[in-house]
Amino acid sequence: MNIREVADDCVTMSKAGHSDQIGEKYWADNIVSIEAMEGPMARLEGIEAVRGKSAWWDANHSIDKLETYGPYVNGDQFAIRWVMDVTHKPDGKPMHMEEVALYTVADGKIVEERFFAGS
Repeated sequence: MNIREVADDCVTMSKAGHSDQIGEKYWADNIVSIEAMEGPMARLEGIEAVRGKSAWWDANHSIDKLETYGPYVNGDQFAIRWVMDVTHKPDGKPMHMEEVALYTVADGKIVEERFFAGS
């Protein structure tokens, strides 16, 4: 798949409520994931580590509302913007989040995902 096809499919999946399936379909085995935070999950390398981060997110958060914008394609990269209302499961605290994800693609797979936090 070319970059446009991957980007369009990722946005289609997200808008259909399947953003949690993007990784399993498109992550490369050597994926690098970079979050806009400090700590042990700020930079992860390898599909198993990124799967672990995703499992942690799913176990601790529920997405109550998700708006998806994009994709925005440039060369071997594309970006998606998300606006979401989330509940932190352990304490029931609602949060409003805005995030941009920048994906780098090689051979039809996402080799890097980099997240930018908004307010």
